[in-house]
Amino acid sequence: MFAIHKNRREALAQAAQLHRMNLRKNLERRMEVAKARGDEHLLRLLQAEADYLG
Repeated sequence: MFAIHKNRREALAQAAQLHRMNLRKNLERRMEVAKARGDEHLLRLLQAEADYLG
């Protein structure tokens, strides 16, 4: 039974890590678009979001 809990914890940890990676990748893409458009306000908001994500 312990092995089942361990496998579930590992799967949850992997899912959380993948989710964070996807959030960062999406955020980087949004920042590139904001830079290309010259949208400084949006860029500041996205930078704050990036700081929050770590």
